[in-house]
Amino acid sequence: MPVALKDLEQHLNSVLQPERFADYCPNGLQVEGRANVARIVSGVTACQALLDAAVAADADVILVHHGYFWKGESPCVTGMKRRRLAQLLKHDISLLAYHLPLDAHPELGNNAQLAKKLGIAVTGGLQPEAVNPIGNVGELAQEMSTAAFAGLLGERLGRPPLVVSGGGRSIRSIAWCTGGAQGYIEQAAALGVDAFLSGEISEQTVHCARELGIHYFAAGHHATEKYGVQALGDYLARAFGIAHQFIDIDNPA
Repeated sequence: MPVALKDLEQHLNSVLQPERFADYCPNGLQVEGRANVARIVSGVTACQALLDAAVAADADVILVHHGYFWKGESPCVTGMKRRRLAQLLKHDISLLAYHLPLDAHPELGNNAQLAKKLGIAVTGGLQPEAVNPIGNVGELAQEMSTAAFAGLLGERLGRPPLVVSGGGRSIRSIAWCTGGAQGYIEQAAALGVDAFLSGEISEQTVHCARELGIHYFAAGHHATEKYGVQALGDYLARAFGIAHQFIDIDNPA
């Protein structure tokens, strides 16, 4: 049976608690479509290709990690933004987006799901004093060389990571934060872990890793953030007895 859109959003907000986060975008219902939901399509980013695929799949709702209306962007509804919004409105499809709340959720979140994918045991938050830490620290099941861990990432995530060696030590303890979180490398090093894993890399990240003696793995923004939204969509399908389909729009970044 379909579920009311307002009930679906209310349940998501109770699970993810977006009010706890100072985010860069609105979390929750970004574009309102039809009142009832029987089929959800999820994806990482609400790009045009995902919208087109969702229309073809007869979706009522598109659920994403990266939605619209980011701080600092132009508020004008023109060009690419106009085309995307027009597609949603024409087909009466809702857009639900959760950014930091989906990164941080201890079970369904991107960081929790990446740990599960890689077999990492979570032992704490990357920001130990934070009420809502973004990122985690933990331990591998067994000590691994840099090359062996890079191989594990390539196998599990479907793409080889960019690796910056922080010295000759092997890896047992690790910190990670999915997406564009390479700026947390100094916090990770201060915690004394052997390695830090994120999605992207900046020029200065290389020097930080070498000088701080911490291995760094850039495994891809998209590749590290595919699993939270899938887990969330599957959770909603079970909770409400509705259909869910994850559609992966390939992105090498």
